[in-house]
Amino acid sequence: MSEQNFDIVVLGGGSGGYAAALRASELGFTVGLIEKDKVGGTCLHRGCIPTKALLHAAEVADVSRDSAKYGINATFEGVDVAGVTTYREGIVAKKYKGLLGLVKARGITTIEGAGRLVSPTTVQVGEDMIVGKHVILATGSYSRSLPGLEIGGRVITSEQALELDFVPKKVVVLGGGVIGVEFASVWKSFGADVTIVEALPHLVPNEDESISKSLERAFRRRGIDFRLGVRFAGVTQNENGVIVSLENGDTIDAELLLVAVGRGPSTANLGYEEVGVTMDRGFVITNERLATSVPGVYAVGDIVPGLQLAHRGFQQGIFVAEEIAGLNPVVIADVNIPKVTYCDPEVASVGLSEANAVEQYGAESITTYDYSLAGNGKSEIIGTSGSVKVVRVNDGPVVGVHMIGARVGELIGEAQLIVNWEAYPEDIAPLIHAHPTQNESLGEAFLYLAGRPLHTL
Repeated sequence: MSEQNFDIVVLGGGSGGYAAALRASELGFTVGLIEKDKVGGTCLHRGCIPTKALLHAAEVADVSRDSAKYGINATFEGVDVAGVTTYREGIVAKKYKGLLGLVKARGITTIEGAGRLVSPTTVQVGEDMIVGKHVILATGSYSRSLPGLEIGGRVITSEQALELDFVPKKVVVLGGGVIGVEFASVWKSFGADVTIVEALPHLVPNEDESISKSLERAFRRRGIDFRLGVRFAGVTQNENGVIVSLENGDTIDAELLLVAVGRGPSTANLGYEEVGVTMDRGFVITNERLATSVPGVYAVGDIVPGLQLAHRGFQQGIFVAEEIAGLNPVVIADVNIPKVTYCDPEVASVGLSEANAVEQYGAESITTYDYSLAGNGKSEIIGTSGSVKVVRVNDGPVVGVHMIGARVGELIGEAQLIVNWEAYPEDIAPLIHAHPTQNESLGEAFLYLAGRPLHTL
């Protein structure tokens, strides 16, 4: 048994963990980073990056089919799944190599193996004791299922969906949140028949209701079927496929059932409770500065209740490193963290929905404006419809921006600055948005709310 000592020990090398390690190293701390699989975690290897590669391949398939409308002669001959896999794996491998190089260059000690918290200052990895003055828990999340719904065979999660070596002819997606609609979008573009089952009344139910309804209209136009407000009852499978039954008595036949009902915190059997860390349904409870109930122990990312986003974990990792260094970093509320769903059309938002703003300020105290991308030149060029919806407090700041349309995820940077800096539309109206860009749609919305509409009545 050996002992290694560091200023900071990070348990988990995903987005939150490696960001904490990098920032801590930059601030002069010695860091031990413990990871049982690969540094980069779910996001790099099984989540954000590989799924977005699939979504880009899906976009290429759609553009190939529709090339004639742009005056380009091309023929869509189908999806080479092996080729898509090579493309996807190549991107992940390149990003992984770059990340490993960065971690090494910063002098971070990477410890391979499964860690278990055994005291407020110690993580055990095999026979070794990794000791730190501070410990950061960053063990991430796993694909959840429903009670009694076993994963296996033709019932798969996103991890298995990524690895498929064929395009299913027909698939049922259980869950209309981010993961569900993204895979539904990919499979539809690749030629599958897709049905989404969502127990709540709308797709992407965490978004502003007007955006959810717009996505539903867009999916209908694309031929993606969905059943809303109905619960899953059960599934049977045989050598040919699955039969999914719903609580209203309907059944749906398909080749596969993708279970996309969210992600659970990976905290079981890691020693957290035994050391005294306060937990709730598997999540680690922290204060707003990400300190757990055990002094010197912090938690970041998907194990902390709230939005399960890679960039939230990343920001929290940086925050904790700076907190330990005494830099008093700024707390960013979950509601003001940007969210992007990369289906076709994309959905992007930051800040309060209209309903949340009404709840917080009262209906008479807010104004909203919905700018249609039909009026935006660049959106017309790339062939997308959609909208930009802005929510403001009357005589006050912009508190929410909600967008739908191809590539609107790229607009969220300006939107998050405006919301987080509590800018008024009147502050933004004099600023120039380059022409022709989709970014102008934000400019038009703010001009309208500032009482200076240019291209709108």
